[in-house]
Amino acid sequence: MIELDLLLINANVLTLDGDNNKAGAIGVKNGKISTLWKEKNPAREEITLSDDNAVIDLQGKTVLPGFIETHNHLISAIMMKRFIDCKSPLNQTIADIQKRISEKASEVGKDTWIVGFGYDDTSLLDMRHPTKADLDTAAPDHPVVVYHISGHLCVANSVALSLAGIGDQMQDPKGGRLGRDASGQLNGILYEGATMLVGSHLPGPSEEEVLSLLRDEAYTYAAQGITTSTDAKMGVSMDIDDIDLCMKAIEQEAIPFRMKLMISSDKLNQDKKLQSMTAEEVDAYLRERSGGRASLDSVKLFQDGSIQGLTGALREPYFCDVERYGELIKSQEQLNREVKEWHDKGFRIAIHGNGDRAIGSILDAFEYALTLNPRSDHRHRIEHVQTATTEDLERMQKLGVAGSFFINHVYYWGDRHEKLFLGPQRAARISPLAEAKEFKVLFTLHSDCPVTPISPLFLVWVAVNRVTSSGKVLGAEQRIDALTALRAMTSYGAELNFEEAETGTIESGKRADFVILEEDPTEVDPMRIKDISIFATLMDGKFIYENGV
Repeated sequence: MIELDLLLINANVLTLDGDNNKAGAIGVKNGKISTLWKEKNPAREEITLSDDNAVIDLQGKTVLPGFIETHNHLISAIMMKRFIDCKSPLNQTIADIQKRISEKASEVGKDTWIVGFGYDDTSLLDMRHPTKADLDTAAPDHPVVVYHISGHLCVANSVALSLAGIGDQMQDPKGGRLGRDASGQLNGILYEGATMLVGSHLPGPSEEEVLSLLRDEAYTYAAQGITTSTDAKMGVSMDIDDIDLCMKAIEQEAIPFRMKLMISSDKLNQDKKLQSMTAEEVDAYLRERSGGRASLDSVKLFQDGSIQGLTGALREPYFCDVERYGELIKSQEQLNREVKEWHDKGFRIAIHGNGDRAIGSILDAFEYALTLNPRSDHRHRIEHVQTATTEDLERMQKLGVAGSFFINHVYYWGDRHEKLFLGPQRAARISPLAEAKEFKVLFTLHSDCPVTPISPLFLVWVAVNRVTSSGKVLGAEQRIDALTALRAMTSYGAELNFEEAETGTIESGKRADFVILEEDPTEVDPMRIKDISIFATLMDGKFIYENGV
């Protein structure tokens, strides 16, 4: 007799196991997959159910392993919800952004910071960044800062610059740059590390506000089929204990799915609780505090910025500015030293690298650490991997370095990569998934939310079709098939998370983490994948999102 807590019948189960097996029914016991049946309605006399209502007829719907989103910013996303929406196409011009700022200024006192997020200079009809003069016109008496969609730069007005102690005579800070006009005067644009000069002065939200916003945002993640999510930078601000807030949210069930945490190197170095801990001790602390629902992913480092912000470090110049190559954040000697230190402490290391020069530098640092201190199965990571060359991918495979690809660049910025940032040849091979597959590099897909919306099926759609926002196919030779794209959101994610024995495929003994879809992504027209409806999301055999169940 088979004892079950849940029985899903009449299903189209894509197990995504090594043999691409399919099933028709799934039995769950104690949060784990107990039994799989080929038939859609197994003989009921062999089954004992703990609850008479524990049988769910899926009427042919498709069951996949729960989606694993390996790089987003849940905490940052909820912080951004407090800010003025400066994204396009909502805002067509700088004047539109100025209007929103002016309206906000009329509602709040002069000492209140006004913060916006999401402007994209190349999406505005003005085709330029707002400046401090633009923001001064909109709100001359309030401190104002507006963040770029990439998160790698911002614009501040005169009041904000003054409060931050930033003047025309100030030198560029380490790891950042102060924008200047043709006469050498500050124009209010702050690049990379310079953003923190202003950002450190912003008032944080209350704990109650954060937890309320987290509950709402986490629901949208669950509604997209996500059962494991990696926050790609804990330590957004040293003024906010975001790890503690995350733990409290899990304790209060405001976050219903599992969390993997990348913790910034600054946070690990400066946090009184964490600074003396080994990687194992940090992981144990997170698991104990969260009841096993959160764990350590990696220590997070950065080696360049954003291609669309012209701060990604390239080997060849930008297409729109042949004098500009972008900049490495750290010297090779410094990066080598930091990577080896974290590697020697037992941490898995995740490093942000968009430009190919940054990717090469990151690989040099990993090779340096691994040569001096070989470590099998480290699964160090490169984040975004946007302009990796064939040689870079070959090196990743040889060094055992994984890549989490921000595939949405193709849709949201592909046209501008071709026309402005990279030119036709380099743009056609951004996020080179087909080559990554060819070289057997472990890779996943991610949204980098809030930079782009959270949606695993949209990621799969972009990877399969490589269609830009104008409807053009960009780099058809780098497309991958739907099954591989689904693996990049499930089984490959589990492997990246060192959890392939526990989740990522639908097999007996693994966690009962499922997403149930109205249609089969491997059978529909590839252009319809993003439009498939999510019917339900289950974690440990329990519904965390229900749409009609």
